[in-house]
Amino acid sequence: MNISVTKAAKEWGVSRTTIYQKINDGELSRTADKKIDVSEMLRVFGEPISKKRTERSVDTVQSTPLNSQSVQRNTDIEHLLALEKLKNEHLSQQVNDQKKLIENYQQQIGQLNKTLDKANASIQDLAQVRLLEFRQSETDDKIQSEQKQNTEIAAITEKKKRWWGF
Repeated sequence: MNISVTKAAKEWGVSRTTIYQKINDGELSRTADKKIDVSEMLRVFGEPISKKRTERSVDTVQSTPLNSQSVQRNTDIEHLLALEKLKNEHLSQQVNDQKKLIENYQQQIGQLNKTLDKANASIQDLAQVRLLEFRQSETDDKIQSEQKQNTEIAAITEKKKRWWGF
């Protein structure tokens, strides 16, 4: 039975270019009508993919280039997935660490605010005491000034009394 290059390429899962290259290299022969004998395809490429699929049982795993590529790709994807999971766990841990750090900073800020409030209250108390002392000092200075003035007035009056002879 003879088939066309296109049909052979489809059934065996190879490109037409590969078939033509095998023909040019002398590994595969064609008939006079430019078709390929199925036995030639079997000799060079083995069983066709479509036949392999129908004959393959569910329990049997056959190693074909396509299958091994799929297995390798799946393995690579599994490794990438595992790596991404590790990255995810690491990032989650970093987020948790940062949250704890933020909580710690917030507690420190709260304590500093309490200390600042106490310091401000002490400053206000001190300012009030100083103000009272200042006012008392002003009052004392005023009293002393008035007393001094009164003493001076009394001294002047005494002098006048003596001069006038009273």
